[in-house]
Amino acid sequence: MPPYHHGNLRTTLLAAAERSLREHGADQLSLRELAREAGVSHAAPRRHFPDRQALLDALAEAGFARLDVELRAAVADTPETFGPRLHATAAAYLRFATRDAALLELMFTRKHRDGAERLVAAAAAPFGFMHELIVQGQAEGVLEAGDPQRVGIVLFATLQGIATLINGSLVAPELLDGIVETAVDQFMRGSRRS
Repeated sequence: MPPYHHGNLRTTLLAAAERSLREHGADQLSLRELAREAGVSHAAPRRHFPDRQALLDALAEAGFARLDVELRAAVADTPETFGPRLHATAAAYLRFATRDAALLELMFTRKHRDGAERLVAAAAAPFGFMHELIVQGQAEGVLEAGDPQRVGIVLFATLQGIATLINGSLVAPELLDGIVETAVDQFMRGSRRS
């Protein structure tokens, strides 16, 4: 097989791995198959990913980075107040979670294993952003004072529940926007200071 000449093999392999993940799931990811798809020798991917675990970790890390970019981009053109920012963030998260369900599942499962320090650090950016948003809601008096992590867990559970319903075909995807709006409004009403 001719040597790889046309660019960044690592990026090519990650893109191919994400396509395979979406189509076949994590169990079917194979470095050898990705090499074949990229048109390189079966040993070439090992220069970037010593084993399958390293590939899965890199894929999860890239997923957290992309989630962070998408969440921050969602609020770039919204008013600086909590309500509009929360609506935009929730919608962006759910678009990601329903468009890339297999990747999101991989991101969470890989993050919670021994030796996943890099993934924990990568996850800190998007979840830190969401934490700051909860703190903003508390500072504006929209959300009840208290531990922002506990409030954030309720929000996250709500969003994950919606994603599970959509991804499990229990709710039609075209209903997503209306459900997000209702869920965020109910979350803010239920979390308001008395």
